[in-house]
Amino acid sequence: MYARSEEYHVPVLLKETVDGLNIKPGGIYVDLTFGGGGHSREILRRLQGTGHLYSFDQDQDAQKNATELENNENFTFIRSNFRFLKNWMLYYRHEQVDGILADLGVSSHHFDEERRGFSFRFDAPLDMRMNQQASLTARRIVEEYSEEQLAGILYLYGELKNSRRIASAIVAARQQKPVTTTTELAEVLKPLMGYDREKKDLARVFQALRIEVNGEMVALRQMLGAAAELLKPGGRLSILTYHSLEDRMAKNLIKAGNAEGKVETDIFGRSSAPLEAVNRSVIVPSEEEQNSNPRSRSAKLRIAEKRTPLK
Repeated sequence: MYARSEEYHVPVLLKETVDGLNIKPGGIYVDLTFGGGGHSREILRRLQGTGHLYSFDQDQDAQKNATELENNENFTFIRSNFRFLKNWMLYYRHEQVDGILADLGVSSHHFDEERRGFSFRFDAPLDMRMNQQASLTARRIVEEYSEEQLAGILYLYGELKNSRRIASAIVAARQQKPVTTTTELAEVLKPLMGYDREKKDLARVFQALRIEVNGEMVALRQMLGAAAELLKPGGRLSILTYHSLEDRMAKNLIKAGNAEGKVETDIFGRSSAPLEAVNRSVIVPSEEEQNSNPRSRSAKLRIAEKRTPLK
């Protein structure tokens, strides 16, 4: 069942994330993860005149939420993966923008919507697609990937030390009968996990599958590079991360100008990184927000500003 926008997703660090953009009323801004529209609505509230917001989301449920804003002349919704950020901005004739916001990870809606298969809390088909028109599902990965491929994504994207044992168990189980639902997969894996870490390790398995299904790390790397290019000098990037893989890439971008963290310098030894951190340490939600919105407990906010080009 489709959730109304106010139920779809509770935005994390709403004020801090939007404040970090240092919004100019007439500026051009991009929200790369529209979701329920919480951050977008707050940005729009601060825009006037020629100010404009472009909001991205590849999920059809998020697009339904955006119809509530379709008559706002300061707003354009783009149903697309944010990896195509630069292409779309050029399409709308913007070579530079004043600010970019990205609330990464999975929305509350995806975890709570049983039929989407993002959570082992519900018995649902192994799906996990953000873009429901995409062909790759978690079921296809579980059924078709080799043991070596499964172990690789579980290690890289789930950071699971026993990734090979887990992959072996999945392959052995599917040889007996198809593993097609979240519950079936969880039952295969539980014997490999200690009682005290069961939920945490299951969450890491599901995270790894979700990242692979949606190509999240590749898309994030492409988006971060485009964001650094598109920002005007003085423009801001406000980015919320929820796990170490995302946060490491965001941190590297701000420090070095690339997702790999390779620092390059000019002939004078000065860093050529295009961004500079605004907050020297990450911003995390208050205890009150963490208690009211469990999704916020792992959130980290990083804010960066585009440097004036070196001369």
